[in-house]
Amino acid sequence: MTTNTGRLIGYARVSTDGQEAQLQLDALAEAGCARIFTDKASGKNTDRPELTAALDYLRPGDTLCVWKLDRFARSLIDLVTMVDGLAERGVGFKVLTGALASIDPNTADGRLMLQVVGAMAEFERSLIRDRTRAGLDAARAQGRTGGRPTVMDADKLAAAKARRAKGESVTAIAKALEVSRATLYRALADAE
Repeated sequence: MTTNTGRLIGYARVSTDGQEAQLQLDALAEAGCARIFTDKASGKNTDRPELTAALDYLRPGDTLCVWKLDRFARSLIDLVTMVDGLAERGVGFKVLTGALASIDPNTADGRLMLQVVGAMAEFERSLIRDRTRAGLDAARAQGRTGGRPTVMDADKLAAAKARRAKGESVTAIAKALEVSRATLYRALADAE
């Protein structure tokens, strides 16, 4: 895929702390990466310290290896800029899975495919974002809002106020209404 003769250096990224990078790490290790840098950051986040460290670590002849293209770049412009920057430094770029797994981005054909696939991924993200926004707007227009349903309806709030006025403790009221103390405190504060 690439003609570079240096080390294979891996980069993995997951979007949240709740996600695991193990699948990526296993694939990068199996591909022969000498070192792997891992970020836990959203793709939109420009502060990816491990990507910066990986880019600083690379030397001419090395190849930066990623499990999948969307783990590396946030947009087509970002992708092309980073791959161009690597090429200028004599560093190769390799994708293990997905549409670019068999493409060499150092050739004219490979570069074209890189740009086409990158543009399609960016287009797909835009469509998802637009559909999500349209769905939320439609729900709002029908009077629905997202999030958890409230447990303190008007009847419970009235009962809580009356009991509080009689001097009952928040703990006793919360237990009687089957809500948490924090919920009760919030509802009473919002009502004032």
